[in-house]
Amino acid sequence: MERRIQSRTATKLLQISKVSQDKPSYRFTSLASLLDEEYLKDSYVTLKKTKASGVDEVSVTEYGEHLEENLRALIGRMKSQSYRPQSVKRAYIPKAGGGMRGLGIPAVEDRIVQKAIAGILEAIFEPNFIEESYGFRRGRDCHDALKRLDEEIMNKPVNYIIEADIKGFFDNVDHKWLTKFIEHRINDLNLVRIIVRFLKAGIIEEGKSMKTEQGTPQGGNISPILANIYLHYVLDIWFKHYLKKKLTGYSEIVRYADDFIIVAANQHDCDVVLTELTERLTKFGLELSKEKTKVIRFSKLFYHKDKADNKSETFDFLGFTHYLGKSRKGNIMLKRKTCKKRFSRRVQEMKEYLKANRNRLKLPELWQVLRSKLTGHYRYYGVSSNSRSIENYYDKVVRLIHQWLNRRSQRSSFNWLDFNKYLKSHGLPKAKIYVNFYT
Repeated sequence: MERRIQSRTATKLLQISKVSQDKPSYRFTSLASLLDEEYLKDSYVTLKKTKASGVDEVSVTEYGEHLEENLRALIGRMKSQSYRPQSVKRAYIPKAGGGMRGLGIPAVEDRIVQKAIAGILEAIFEPNFIEESYGFRRGRDCHDALKRLDEEIMNKPVNYIIEADIKGFFDNVDHKWLTKFIEHRINDLNLVRIIVRFLKAGIIEEGKSMKTEQGTPQGGNISPILANIYLHYVLDIWFKHYLKKKLTGYSEIVRYADDFIIVAANQHDCDVVLTELTERLTKFGLELSKEKTKVIRFSKLFYHKDKADNKSETFDFLGFTHYLGKSRKGNIMLKRKTCKKRFSRRVQEMKEYLKANRNRLKLPELWQVLRSKLTGHYRYYGVSSNSRSIENYYDKVVRLIHQWLNRRSQRSSFNWLDFNKYLKSHGLPKAKIYVNFYT
């Protein structure tokens, strides 16, 4: 768990948060002065020591060897306005739905400043974010968003689902608009200047430098709060205070970062939402993915006893495929299972891990890591009605373990009988439901 900031700035941030909540139109000044040595030191402590180095190849541990000296020099450059963030190093990771997602890895010094500024931005903007926004917010997670979606579908007059997808959101954030949104609440040129410099810092990929005229690279400590600020103004409050007034029936939004679902009572409202939403996003440099955005009929009213006559469809959200089914008592209910693409990706990741580490780690060490990986999978995917998927994952992982252990030297190989004896005596965590949506 991330260590809570203990500096004097923490008290000031609490005060700022209270003012922001009580006075939603208030603009804050003199914020850059909060970036003192004590606050930056606390921000350094929260950084993950194992994260990859940025373009300067300096690790978190190496920077910390002369921490006070480094921070004093950093503060001096910020006060003289000569501090300029370094370009971020581009790396790629597989996306759950296929393809690769680009991540930006900032230098350690820039991560410290980003972390500190993110704390200031959270104190100012967080109190006014809408209840239906869940991504990158303290005390809220994916399961909370899924729970809210369950409540909307099961307890409200919902007959349709708009499954919306913003095409390349993080790569297309408009810097000018984002700056304007920040300045709605912040009247401190020095702090805004530093944030803009982060946005314009550029990217280094395979030794080549590229300018960043738009977008905010995923991977930086400041990117999540900037994304929430942008979507708060572009989408959330627009939907709540403008679009809902144009609709004839019930409608609501549930958003996690740039993934969101809109529920609606009738088809006409769905048409209005898509038309208005397309125009709204275009204004701010964004667009809906035509391939991934769709409207489906999804309601308890459309679920019939005769499965051949069942008209409800399915939709994906946060790694789960949602569908309607029946409880043991025969009641219609919202159910979910791991998305096929997400399931295949997790199995493939386990296969690649075993391939890379079957000879590098001794069996007790490997076993400990596998326990942790399985438990982590269950903690996310172990939700109500998803027992079959996580049990299937366990079975596939066990077979993969046996398969890759037998590709070691002949002397250390397992036949299936011996492997099961080892599995029985040493054990791996069995599939378990961690999150119950029905209580």
